[in-house]
Amino acid sequence: MDISNVISLLSGVALFLFGMSLMGDSLKRVAGNRLEGLLYKLTNTKLKGILLGTGVTAVIQSSSATSVMVVGFVNSGMMKFGQAIGIILGAILGTSVTGWVICLSDISGGSGWVSLLSTSTLTGLIAVSGIVVRTAAKRATHKHVGDIMMGFAVLMFGMSTMSGAVAPLKEIPAFVDLLTSFSNPILGFLAGVIFTAILQSASAAVGILQALAITGAVTFATAFPLLMGIGVGAAVPVLMAAAGANVAARRTAAVYLLAQCIGAALIGTIFYVANAFCHFPFLSATLTTVHIAALNTLYRFLCVLILAPQTGLLEKLTCAVVKENAADIEEREEQGPVFEERFLPYPPLALDQCRSAIYKMAELTQESVLLAMETIEGYSPEKAKRVVRLEKLTDRYEDSLGTYILKATKRELTTEQNQQFSCFLHCITDFERISDHARNIVEVMEAMREQDNSFTGDALAELAVMRGALKEVLSVTIKSFLGNDLALAERVEPLEEVVNELQDNIKNRHVERMKAGICTMTQGISLNDLLTDLERISDHCSNIALSSIELHKNSFRTHASLHHREESRKEIEKLYNEYSRRFALPAPSRTADAS
Repeated sequence: MDISNVISLLSGVALFLFGMSLMGDSLKRVAGNRLEGLLYKLTNTKLKGILLGTGVTAVIQSSSATSVMVVGFVNSGMMKFGQAIGIILGAILGTSVTGWVICLSDISGGSGWVSLLSTSTLTGLIAVSGIVVRTAAKRATHKHVGDIMMGFAVLMFGMSTMSGAVAPLKEIPAFVDLLTSFSNPILGFLAGVIFTAILQSASAAVGILQALAITGAVTFATAFPLLMGIGVGAAVPVLMAAAGANVAARRTAAVYLLAQCIGAALIGTIFYVANAFCHFPFLSATLTTVHIAALNTLYRFLCVLILAPQTGLLEKLTCAVVKENAADIEEREEQGPVFEERFLPYPPLALDQCRSAIYKMAELTQESVLLAMETIEGYSPEKAKRVVRLEKLTDRYEDSLGTYILKATKRELTTEQNQQFSCFLHCITDFERISDHARNIVEVMEAMREQDNSFTGDALAELAVMRGALKEVLSVTIKSFLGNDLALAERVEPLEEVVNELQDNIKNRHVERMKAGICTMTQGISLNDLLTDLERISDHCSNIALSSIELHKNSFRTHASLHHREESRKEIEKLYNEYSRRFALPAPSRTADAS
């Protein structure tokens, strides 16, 4: 084998890898966001996850790509770790489809019209058709179809080039001895791991093994440990994708490696122990490209068959290997949302990712307000610190969500998607401001504590009513937002009116107490600050509710516009009267009356 054969081999490998990448990427683009959408939405059962993982991997020609995609879902919080296991198992099986595609390179024709069935003729026809489609097409989808055909042609041409380059190797004893050494299970396994880790693709590694089979030097004893090692080596790019991700994403990457290792250990042990007693005669059989494709598929199918019933055990084992330490727990609690940039080209996924983040932001905001209002009744340093941390966290949510939404809106969106992004952009500001007011409440109560100041019994009783009304408006707002409940959202505005009136009435009562000498100016300033923050929270709740309402009407207006909606005015008045009776201020104490 001279230098020209080496150059031909390397060029064949390069063309093969490029063709595989081009074909897989183009298939993914033609499918658009449907593949990712299926993975995300249709994984509620283990079987669905395995089938979808197999199907998606068969399309994009890479188990690593599917697994990396799933790691992204888990890292962003859009998918649970348990859901991801089924998809990972499906990806392990689905990647074997590429080997069968490569088997087409074995097609050869005879004379006359039968020669049209030869690999070179088919490759040429597909290449010409692909470039014609690529050049003539005006729609992006049609151009991608041309890219699929061109990718397939390049892949087949690269395979033929590799096969031709390695053909002389069968005459070289050193090469035959090298392949024979891989019949040692440990050496063959390690060689497969290293080779695949370098190539970053199990499909490519199997394809090159199929090319070597052309020499007639690849036996079952050589191919089997190599294929087991190839499966484990394919975990390297998945592990790299999870570097720096959260613990759930790291577990998702680790489960790919563990599944491959467990499958190789179980199947390899059973096979070689059985061989020690039975001495299988087919170990020395020479394999063709078809045999290697079949062996690869059978091995991966057995792996999935063994592991599929044990996904719960596999999940526990992965969690035991990749443990969540105190730093991970603190990071999970304190970090803002994690957004996957790779989802930006797919608006439905980007929208779902934003929705998950803003729903979490809404829950954090509600927690901060409830804790802040508890400090009015009885100040707690621990609760105050938690409110401050939550306020900082919602700030990070607002920054991250706002940046990601702006990036997403630069893509081609439908009218509905654009409106949803706009609604989210409006709401994140309101949620962040609500959290700011919660922190203000804590600071007011902290200042009163430092000054050894407190409210009178009447003021506390009135604030209790105000807090009850605010809890109600906050609860209704959050429930309507999370559940996309339009009927609940309609109840926010009359509640907000009641809160406004409570604010005015409590202020007036405090003025009367000041005139009577019961309350001081300092108490009045603190009370006024509290009432302002509480009333502003209800205003922002009203804005959020109206954003949800107007999303259905395809427009945005200020919250005051709801007053002019005559068709709902009677219902609003009915709700207002109901809430006014429910949150009526208590009668002043006798001391206040006497004064």
